[in-house]
Amino acid sequence: MKIEKALQDRSGSKCEICGSKDNLSIFTVAPATDASEKDSVYICETCSSQINHPDKMDSNHWRCLNDSMWSEVPAVQIISWRMLHKLKKEGWPQDLLDMMYLDENMQKWAESTGDHLDESENPKHRDSNGVELKAGDSVVLIKDLNVKGSSLVAKRGTAVRNISLDHDNHEYIEGKVDGQQIVILTKYVKKNK
Repeated sequence: MKIEKALQDRSGSKCEICGSKDNLSIFTVAPATDASEKDSVYICETCSSQINHPDKMDSNHWRCLNDSMWSEVPAVQIISWRMLHKLKKEGWPQDLLDMMYLDENMQKWAESTGDHLDESENPKHRDSNGVELKAGDSVVLIKDLNVKGSSLVAKRGTAVRNISLDHDNHEYIEGKVDGQQIVILTKYVKKNK
């Protein structure tokens, strides 16, 4: 794989976050979905696991961010910034964040996932059962809904596929019913498994 070789060369075959040489793999930095040298970092299993499962995070492992935040690799800087924000309640990460600088484009990239926000600052879209909804999910209406500005009545049990989220209001989602794009309140849907 060309990308893995390029990342090995760039990193010296070490984790670009903590410096470990064990169990290294490519980690694509969201919102990118395809691995590319620009949008990926070469990291160890420990870093990858804790990024993907923040509930299992060991804050002492992330003291390595003191070094990785100064990397010249933008993707490494983004991961460092996001992890420092996730850990800022620990105290020491805030000192590092105060020293860190990202230009405007990098700042947009870093903030694009909303991971850096507390739950209170970044409420999730949740269905009537409290299950988190994500863009692209399918939902089922749990109530007949009159569609404003139309004579259409969206019937209970109607499946709405490939929903999109309203980022300004966590109570709204959008989707197509009978070929018409409509806004739906999350309390009237349940996620389709």
